[in-house]
Amino acid sequence: MKIAIIGAGHMGSWLAREMCGNHEIAVFDRDREKAGTLKGTALLSRLSEIESFRPELLVNAVSLQNTIAVFEEVASFLSKDTIICDVASIKTGIPDYYERGGFRFVSLHPMFGPTFADMYSLKEENVIIIKESDREGAQFFRDFFAVMGLNIFEYSYKEHDRMMAYSLTLPFVSTMVFAACIDAKAVPGTTFRKHMNIAKGLLSEDDNLLAEVLFSPHSLEEVEKVTSRLELLKHIIRQKDYEEAEEFFGRLRSNLL
Repeated sequence: MKIAIIGAGHMGSWLAREMCGNHEIAVFDRDREKAGTLKGTALLSRLSEIESFRPELLVNAVSLQNTIAVFEEVASFLSKDTIICDVASIKTGIPDYYERGGFRFVSLHPMFGPTFADMYSLKEENVIIIKESDREGAQFFRDFFAVMGLNIFEYSYKEHDRMMAYSLTLPFVSTMVFAACIDAKAVPGTTFRKHMNIAKGLLSEDDNLLAEVLFSPHSLEEVEKVTSRLELLKHIIRQKDYEEAEEFFGRLRSNLL
């Protein structure tokens, strides 16, 4: 298959490396030096060159805030038979673009961010394929991810947005609260150091991504759950109630099973 990939960041580069052995790959990135490091792929110097490449599949792997703008910019260079694909972790606005764009599409969410995942060993990591995706395009990616041993899940856009509020907002907010309370003069123990590493990794992400996760439609509901649990914990601490504390710890442990 002829596949064009826009964006040679962590995800775009990984896709290009993994796909080039079995497919004809062309890559465009505004940073030509970054795209030029990928072996076994054609380097496009301008977006307009996608037209002569004539991809059967176009993967948009740019930053979240630029995803729709790039789709709009490249649309005139594509055949109406081209399947277009996004890998955005937050889908706000993307379904609307697909509805008006007129292209067949695949919407993916690889749940193995480059901050913490080993991009060279992804067995047992997770990926989501949106149910509304084109059947042929979705099957292509099912086959592609299955070879790597990834766990493949399928959700509708609505299901995805609610799931992401839980699986992204909850750890993001918890980590941000930890980072907001750090005292640089503290002597770190093992648990503190582990939390510190997670916080540094999270905050190395793009600010727009962090903001989009927090601003997703169901995020506030998850934040309110956090604050309500903190209020309960404050009550237990004030009362120094060992019996209630044991019940609380028991509920926490059962949540982790």
